[in-house]
Amino acid sequence: MRNLIICKLLIISLFFASCGGSQNSETPKELRSANGGRYYGGEFRLNESEYIKNLFPHNIVDVYSYRVASQIYEGLFKFDQGGNLKIVPALAESHTIDSSYTVYTVKIRKGVVFHDDACFGGGKGREVKAEDIKYCFTRLCTQDRNNRAFDMFDGILKGAKTYYDATIGGKAPSFELEGVKIIDDYTIQFTLDKPNSLFLTNLARPQTFIFPKEAYEKYGVDMRIKAVGTGPYKILSVDEGNKIKLARNENYYRKDKHGNQLPFIDALEINFIQDKKTELFEFRKGNLDMMYRLPTDYIIEILEETNVDENGGFSKYELQREPEMQTQIFSFMNAEGIFKDVNVRKAISFAIDRKKILEFVLNGEGYAAGIHGLTPPSFQDYDISKIQGYDYNIDSAQYYLAKAGFPKGQGFPKITLDLNPEGDRHSNVALEVRNQLKNSLNIEMEINILPHSQITDKCIKGNFSLIRLSWLADYPSPQNFLWMFSSKYVPAQLGENSYPNIPRYKNPKFDALYDRALIATSVEEANKYFMEAESLVMRDAPILVLWYDEGYRLLSSRIKNFPNNPMQYRDFSEVYFEPETAANKPAETKAGN
Repeated sequence: MRNLIICKLLIISLFFASCGGSQNSETPKELRSANGGRYYGGEFRLNESEYIKNLFPHNIVDVYSYRVASQIYEGLFKFDQGGNLKIVPALAESHTIDSSYTVYTVKIRKGVVFHDDACFGGGKGREVKAEDIKYCFTRLCTQDRNNRAFDMFDGILKGAKTYYDATIGGKAPSFELEGVKIIDDYTIQFTLDKPNSLFLTNLARPQTFIFPKEAYEKYGVDMRIKAVGTGPYKILSVDEGNKIKLARNENYYRKDKHGNQLPFIDALEINFIQDKKTELFEFRKGNLDMMYRLPTDYIIEILEETNVDENGGFSKYELQREPEMQTQIFSFMNAEGIFKDVNVRKAISFAIDRKKILEFVLNGEGYAAGIHGLTPPSFQDYDISKIQGYDYNIDSAQYYLAKAGFPKGQGFPKITLDLNPEGDRHSNVALEVRNQLKNSLNIEMEINILPHSQITDKCIKGNFSLIRLSWLADYPSPQNFLWMFSSKYVPAQLGENSYPNIPRYKNPKFDALYDRALIATSVEEANKYFMEAESLVMRDAPILVLWYDEGYRLLSSRIKNFPNNPMQYRDFSEVYFEPETAANKPAETKAGN
């Protein structure tokens, strides 16, 4: 508590504007008993360090939007957050695959309804049918400024490219999407051009969430915040830039193993506090029920707080630690400027002491230094130690810089790093990188701090030289990382959108290996080609890998049935509160303590 005194004056004005001011009066005081020792009720309050970019499925490109949207929408399949992130049915009831691995027939659950919303006649949500799946997937294969996810089906779903090309310029094709066929109201069939090892995984990703035609026709681009889905929660209110509240979907179709109608919690409140110390203060006061990522200055203190006490009792908090499917990087702009030269990229890559950053700047809040490839050590049968990356080597750094024509940094232009800080840890890392580049290579680096929305725009439009990125998997496969380097969607001109290839890296040999992995019929075969492709790309150093992340998550001890996982995939449908007791009640935070 002694550290709170230091930051209290800085945050007191924020505190009165935060969720703490009115939340206790809004949270139901009485929980309702359910079967199996579980409880209904309560309001789960959490924080994201950056505001959402877009909740419309075809436009979701950031993790903050994904984590909110996944409570509102569902796809045919989903990930099991407590079961190694395996693919499980959601809107789908069952599926079959033919012997050619190209025809998927999916049975859809009966009785699933969309959220009640003004887009429907009478405001009542209607039943989901096969036509809704076809509509969403057809829109996914339609050229539109509101669609950044065509790559999900391009070269995979039969006829997808033909249909997409026919929609260029807003044209309406005279034919239907060939690879999607409605068998009946509750059966739909997909035909692929060739086998694809990740097709079912793609059907669990946010871009294939299902929404009603009525909502798109009524709201259009406003679906970035007017979300209508089938998930356990629905939009209650949006205070842009500040807070989003979700309410329990009373018509949700799922039940738990005890026969309880899901979800348990009445409401979710997502706040957007950027300062991690302020967030920690709110968590300790009991105004937040969860905190993801900790202020680096407080890690040791928090670890002590979450240990058992001297009487053998448990902490009022639960600390969950999990190596993540997430890698922290800086991306070079490969297409133009100083970083178009591979020798410059290699010089920078060798000049950074990642182990020092992990130990002294991050206080160990990370899984491992990023001395291999982009893919983190989170996947079975994918040994990243076989991928040669870049460890600290000042001689090699100076060699490549001289080879690029800048011996000892002479004549090297000042570079700018664009970043959004997410608290202070990324700013602190950036300062350390700046010092290391100056000391090792005599390179000057300016740090330009921007909000996440501007960083996203810069990434996609290519309006940067060096930019900080956090690459977090939205499905459990090395392909989720390596698709960053596929040149398939890199435009000829800067200023045109490029996603996911933010560095605009191009290598035909990489593309060939990557494509070969995609048509593999087993995970083992796919991973073999992915590893060859990743080894090749790292020799070109299109990005600067810094570290592989480890997620620290603090929970109130009242929160039950909320397992952590390496992807930070969150499903609140079976999470519940236990009644408050003296043992789990948050401590009072008093002035002067």
